[in-house]
Amino acid sequence: MTGWLTEAVPRGRVAAFRTLVYLFVAADLVVFTPWVRTRVDVPGDLYQPLLVGRLLPLPTPTPALVGVVFWVLLVAALLAATGRAPRLLGWTVFALYFEWMIVAMSYGKVDHDRFGLLVALAVLPTAGRARHGDPTRTEAGGWALRVTQIAVICTYFLAAWAKFRFGGLDWATGSVLARAIIRRGTDLADLIAQVPHLLIVAQFGILAFELLSPLVFVLPARWRPAVVGFFYSFHLVTVATITISFAPHLVAMTSFLPLEKVRPVVLARRLLGRGDRPAAPAVADGPRSAPSADPAPAASASTARTAAPDPTAGSTSGG
Repeated sequence: MTGWLTEAVPRGRVAAFRTLVYLFVAADLVVFTPWVRTRVDVPGDLYQPLLVGRLLPLPTPTPALVGVVFWVLLVAALLAATGRAPRLLGWTVFALYFEWMIVAMSYGKVDHDRFGLLVALAVLPTAGRARHGDPTRTEAGGWALRVTQIAVICTYFLAAWAKFRFGGLDWATGSVLARAIIRRGTDLADLIAQVPHLLIVAQFGILAFELLSPLVFVLPARWRPAVVGFFYSFHLVTVATITISFAPHLVAMTSFLPLEKVRPVVLARRLLGRGDRPAAPAVADGPRSAPSADPAPAASASTARTAAPDPTAGSTSGG
């Protein structure tokens, strides 16, 4: 079991995963969750912290506090994406993003698509230094990726458990997807909804998929990319039908992928090298002629051969 948890992986994979995760944190602040900064404009009585927020001595968020968290976290995440000071910057990003999520989810709505990302942020500082493209293997990095993978699969399995806990089989036989399509469905979802009983079949399929997701860990290694590809295709259909992206979860799920094959530093150097390469010299019109030899010696030799008398001339006339 210990060997499975700490299965060594290339350091290049850890470096690529780290860069992707920290860049997503920066993007999350400015693209996906900028509304967190406006949540604190409401009265403090509306702030109902999560259990972890009640256990920890965290203050009631104010505009000043959230503003400081936003800017420090944004800068720290961008610096951490470079791979420098992985422990110092990693723990800083985790602590600040954890506070950012507590503020975001303490006003009535809790998203479960960020569990895997939070776990990734918690374990990446323990992976140590890693460089893009480095083929040497690391057990510490393997442990960080494995724990993230477990968190990703727990997101699926525990979602199914919650469905049975609060809805039982009524979740599968009810109108869950129909309500979602009415609220935020696309044109594609409207077409699917017209097929009789298809939504009920889809709900049973979702439950089966979530309950069976842990099998990805026991399948042969050659089948895992296909299973992970199915996971991504499921979320692609979700985006195309009810516009729910699960973007943080999708980022965490890249822990299953051979990211060491992605080498952004090498690609950037190649692109910059092409831009700095000097232009080829211009070629004159017409075929390039080979350098000719001096004709004077050739002409002199020809003249000498013409002026020389035939040595057989005398003997012929004398006979």
